[in-house]
Amino acid sequence: MLPSQKSSRSRSRMRRAHHAKHPVQIVDCPRCNSPKLPHAACDNCGYVRPGLSLKIEKKE
Repeated sequence: MLPSQKSSRSRSRMRRAHHAKHPVQIVDCPRCNSPKLPHAACDNCGYVRPGLSLKIEKKE
């Protein structure tokens, strides 16, 4: 089915106003203070939350 009317430039650009890129949020790990993504395991020490940590093997 085709659109019944042409969308104006203003209408289509207003719709895309929320599609801008946002900077990545970075927080410090509470255990080793290295930068990590929120709600994710730390790459350096494997800390996730109190009582849970992942064992990460470091490549040399």
